[in-house]
Amino acid sequence: MIEEQFRLEVLDWIAKDPDSDTASLLTKWLSENNETELRKSFNGFLEFGTAGLRGPVRPGPSGMNRAVVGRTAAGIAAFLISRGLSKVVIGRDARHGSAEFMQESTEILSGAGLDVYLLPRELPTPVLAFAVNEMKMDCGIMVTASHNPAIDNGYKVYLGGNIDGVDYRGSQIIAPIDKEISKLISEVALPSPRGSNWKIVGEEIINSYVSSCVSGSLEATPQRIVYTAMHGVGAQTLLSVFQAANFSKPILVEQQCEPDPDFPTVAFPNPEEPGAMDLTMKLAISQNGDLVIANDPDADRCAVAAKDSTGNWRTLRGDELGIILGHYISKSESVAGRTFATTIVSSSALAKIAKNCGANFQETLTGFKYLSKIKNLAFGYEEAIGYCVNPSRVNDKDGISAALKIAQINSELIIRGSSLLAYLDEIWSEIGYHRTEQLSIRFEEISEISRIIAALIANPPQQIAGLDVESFEDLSKSSAPTVGLRIKCGDNARIIIRPSGTEPKLKTYIEVIGEVKSADELVEKIKEDFKKLFASYG
Repeated sequence: MIEEQFRLEVLDWIAKDPDSDTASLLTKWLSENNETELRKSFNGFLEFGTAGLRGPVRPGPSGMNRAVVGRTAAGIAAFLISRGLSKVVIGRDARHGSAEFMQESTEILSGAGLDVYLLPRELPTPVLAFAVNEMKMDCGIMVTASHNPAIDNGYKVYLGGNIDGVDYRGSQIIAPIDKEISKLISEVALPSPRGSNWKIVGEEIINSYVSSCVSGSLEATPQRIVYTAMHGVGAQTLLSVFQAANFSKPILVEQQCEPDPDFPTVAFPNPEEPGAMDLTMKLAISQNGDLVIANDPDADRCAVAAKDSTGNWRTLRGDELGIILGHYISKSESVAGRTFATTIVSSSALAKIAKNCGANFQETLTGFKYLSKIKNLAFGYEEAIGYCVNPSRVNDKDGISAALKIAQINSELIIRGSSLLAYLDEIWSEIGYHRTEQLSIRFEEISEISRIIAALIANPPQQIAGLDVESFEDLSKSSAPTVGLRIKCGDNARIIIRPSGTEPKLKTYIEVIGEVKSADELVEKIKEDFKKLFASYG
């Protein structure tokens, strides 16, 4: 039997739930004494992570549903009012619940007396980030779970202007504001008043975004680009951008070009996941493509595949694409005195590129919410295929503008009889070979990840892949605290272990600098050692 205190907690939530469907499901579970499902739904209120709120679409405080979204919107409204702010723009993707969560937010924010503007249809996250700046909004909300599995949805919160001494410029919230909003959410008095006064933004905001992507782009020669939207919302906007730039129209992966919240052709709608690019690669081979580009479902990330010297296709690692973009920007734009930036888990190669071109370099904690706070940013990226190539217009990662930039680079390389992978080799010959790799392990329970990290801290490894561990750092005790570990073996091998901020994954980021063959071999040995190490904690 369910204990009485827990039963009363569930009943109180049901009484205040604005959605009869989720309330009915909780009532059903109570009548069945289904404590398993109820505990999943009442395992704490969703908290802001690396990229906002994310969780499964299910009833209760631990899921994404109208009750959670409404309270979150009310907390955001209270925060904005406390700062004398009033203008909010809201966007959404095409996931399950996105339209309903957008509507719930709209009514609550309007009811609080704020000026609310809605993007006209399901659109990429970068369009929302752009709109915050372009429309001079105080706040932006994007309903999306980005590349998470189909069962999830989420809620990204952006701020405009300078707030509490932080120049947000249309970027996502960071501490302590995220904690302040969470506190205000917990204090929300229910039911919140609802309003019916808001405005639908015209298509001109999308046209302005498209124009901002196109500036300075030039296709040196026609090319056959194969593109997938991964069942998300990127295709229409990307096609508009390529058309406005007079670039060759990409060849679409038809099975994945229309939004579908079930993501039927992929286990996980993330271009980084094994198998996610299979249909795209198959089409690229059959169409004799020159380049493959993939966006994740909300199109804030960009993945690329290219042919090697033997004609075989290979997907570039996130760091490899970041280094190509950074190097190209360093040679084609005025960057002296500006800043190149990446995260602690990304390759150290960008620091060398910045030094060579007279730019500054800065490293941040993981997440674009940190990268986007850097002043005078010329280019920023994170190894999880997130790239900011147009920071003055979209102060966030943007898979659409990055796609156009990489298409421009590829077209120029074709003209001189080269390729992306050959260009990457040129960069390595200039700064030294940096091999990076990520080992990602998915867990059912986040507590398992915490247990493994705690065990490693209690008993650090003395050797990895035959190399002595020279330093072992608990990042939670560093000058910029974050959950994770940093391990160094000699001057040329670095390993960082941290939990994903968006999914129940433990991630290991490896970088080895050296000769190609020996570096590649060492990376594989390190991966195998950590697989065995993590398995020993099973």
